Amino acid sequence: MNIDDPKLTAYALDELDEAERAATANEVAASPAAQREVQETQTMARLLRKEFGAELKHPAGATKAPLSANLIDIRDDPWFWSVARPLAIAAVLAVFAVIGLAILGSYKLTSYRVAAKPVPLPERNKSIDAEVAGAQSPPSAPALTIAQAPLAAPEFRDELQSAPFEVRRDSGNPNTADYGHFIENPFLAVLNNQLSTFSVDVDTASYTITRRFINDGQLPPKDAVRVEEMINYFTYDYPQPKADDPFSINIDIASCPWEEKHRLVRIGLKGREIARDKRGPSNLVFLLDVSGSMTPQERLPLVKQAMRLLVEKLSQNDRVAIVVYAGASGLALPSTSGQDKEAILSALDTLQPGGSTNGAEGIQLAYKIAADNFIKGGVNRVILATDGDFNVGVTSQGELIRLIEEKARSGVFLSVLGVGDDNLKDSTMQKLADKGNGNYAYLDSLDEARKVLVQQMNDTLVTIAKDVKIQVEFNPALVRSYRLIGYEKRLLRKEDFNNDKIDAGEIGAGHTVTALYEVVPMGAAVSPSTRPVDPLKYSVPPENARSSSKEMLTIKLRFKRPDGDKSELLERAVVDDGRQFANASADFKFAAAVAEFGMLLRDSEFKGSGTLGAVLQWAQEGKSADTNGHHAGFLELVRKAQVLKRD
Repeated sequence: MNIDDPKLTAYALDELDEAERAATANEVAASPAAQREVQETQTMARLLRKEFGAELKHPAGATKAPLSANLIDIRDDPWFWSVARPLAIAAVLAVFAVIGLAILGSYKLTSYRVAAKPVPLPERNKSIDAEVAGAQSPPSAPALTIAQAPLAAPEFRDELQSAPFEVRRDSGNPNTADYGHFIENPFLAVLNNQLSTFSVDVDTASYTITRRFINDGQLPPKDAVRVEEMINYFTYDYPQPKADDPFSINIDIASCPWEEKHRLVRIGLKGREIARDKRGPSNLVFLLDVSGSMTPQERLPLVKQAMRLLVEKLSQNDRVAIVVYAGASGLALPSTSGQDKEAILSALDTLQPGGSTNGAEGIQLAYKIAADNFIKGGVNRVILATDGDFNVGVTSQGELIRLIEEKARSGVFLSVLGVGDDNLKDSTMQKLADKGNGNYAYLDSLDEARKVLVQQMNDTLVTIAKDVKIQVEFNPALVRSYRLIGYEKRLLRKEDFNNDKIDAGEIGAGHTVTALYEVVPMGAAVSPSTRPVDPLKYSVPPENARSSSKEMLTIKLRFKRPDGDKSELLERAVVDDGRQFANASADFKFAAAVAEFGMLLRDSEFKGSGTLGAVLQWAQEGKSADTNGHHAGFLELVRKAQVLKRD
């Protein structure tokens, strides 16, 4: 994307209509340079509005009452944006350049350095290697950090920051990211496994992590691809729940597109939507990692921008506190009314990274502040933003999880926002969100922050049901075997379904949750991926087997109200009407396309005959109303993956 395009400035200032904003968002998401330009423009615009506002209130040499003016009028003034704004930006940048050059002379490296990855540079960067090397310091001088590079060689800023460089620790370990290994669910014979039980999952982090890898020109690690999170990144057109139910249950079946003799079952839940003006008061605590590992632009600077987006949407009924942690934790802002936005934004502006990471101490303080300001019947939530690299204090994943489990009993829910790349502790953050009665999203861009914290604000903040568990009973007269696609880290024992002491997932207002089963019907050939077992010597027909029933399966769902301790039960049975995939709904086709995409990226043994070309076709057929550009973004991601697969 051309960063000089005026459309980019209009996008940064939120002046485009919905269709233009969605189209531009896709272009911005594919361009790190454009993302940086958006962040710089938004920061500069806010600073200028603040400074011009102060000048209007107290003009130099005024002898009368301070001049009163509406900043919105200034924002809409063409002269201001066409003449005054460029001059002001140029002046401010000149000041920054002078200050930066002064600092550069005495700047000392702390814990980071730039190191080239052992992969070939893109063709467009090869021609600048020698020039960049010539612009750097002589061999005896310390290497430049990423933050210094634009000052040393401004003409190469975009090339340097978009080239495949990585930030390494002085330990020399280039990549300590942890995605947590797991084994895909196999096909299970119904005669021995009639019940399938799992916890719902509304996390979406895996999709954006995958997107970040592909946009950076790499295929993601297999364990970073969790198919259920890929599917649940997208919303589906399920009907609203009826009566007092917190969500609706929806089931549809069609032939499986990557294994024609099999059936594909989609189970969809739709959470009750709550209008923004009907949302109860909120008690929010921002728990922000400001350790040294959060220095790069896509970490703490992005987190600060994301929090600003959320703050702008808060009202006088909401309260925000800011807790920060590095080597030690502290209260950067006591609980403050959402109406006092300048105080909250000013506190965010002052945050700077540095030090090691004592996450446990920060968690303790954040939950204490949340408990001290608890709003009965309202939204009480800690929002943790971090790369997950806890390295001081309590660092064991097990101890951190037990700490979160203990704090979750206070009635304060948890949202986790992950950032970063080379040291991302994805596995830890996923488990913390799970045990903290919360959700986990990964921010790869400012536009993703807008999706999570603005467009889906109620989904993220307002919990309508907790400990939501699903149990599916298959009819052995009609089903030979089945496989749950994804949810490997959410499986439960069948005995856990009726045990209200067992923790499970949460659903937010308006959330949709989708699960897919690949089913082998009776009479179909046994799947080649099915593991054969010896016949059981003492096998007996399943108790209460409904051999004469035409129902393929029955789904049972248990959930608790947000402030309740006793679960409620919903149940629904379904008959397979024999529908073919070609006649399935658009939503069904799109969900199947995303699932197969995930399996292909994992090189799954269960991917069947599917290809990336087929995924594109199914997704195109399933592309419905796409007001936010997410479906179009998926299609573009598949095309990029095709290029990488060919390479």
